[in-house]
Amino acid sequence: MSDEHYFSADPSVAFQRAPVEADVWGHGLRLVSGSGVFAQGRLDIGTSVLFRETEPPAGGRILDLGCGYGVIGIACAVAAPTATVTAVDVNQRAVLLANENAAALGLADRYTALVPEQVDPAETYDEIWSNPPIRIGKTALHELLLTWLPRLAPGGRAVMVVGKNLGADSLQRWLGEQGYPTERIASAKGFRVLETRRA
Repeated sequence: MSDEHYFSADPSVAFQRAPVEADVWGHGLRLVSGSGVFAQGRLDIGTSVLFRETEPPAGGRILDLGCGYGVIGIACAVAAPTATVTAVDVNQRAVLLANENAAALGLADRYTALVPEQVDPAETYDEIWSNPPIRIGKTALHELLLTWLPRLAPGGRAVMVVGKNLGADSLQRWLGEQGYPTERIASAKGFRVLETRRA
């Protein structure tokens, strides 16, 4: 089956929920994923590398870009009790699951998942965390990043995990060329963890 349904606003695949358990930054998370949403029933390798190779955010306003069923943003909210998290995904099913997961963990007051057009365009973020949807293609990915990276507050940063074979190194160079200095802070299992700063 094609990956394309992960990036559909309303997946046509029949909806079946599947549990996911993950240990993230010393916190055990019990979440629910679902069909038609990226990484159904599992913590994907890229996201597991992202968690293993980083320290959690200290707090502040965090954007989980391309949130899927919510694991990255929820982990940030659990690990940083003063953080407020906005999670965004074009997939309405992902948004539903992410909000359900946050509510089940008592995070609904600090975690909100939305589709992009629901996000306040004036909102800024101290950090963006993402396993970005590389497979949407380079042009669409670049457009996505240039939509959200400008919303970083001065001094803010984005932390992203990208497969080396999916163009992590060229993406790192491109981000620098766009005025977003980016360094590789880790590399494991064929993935790069990139940290992008707002200059």
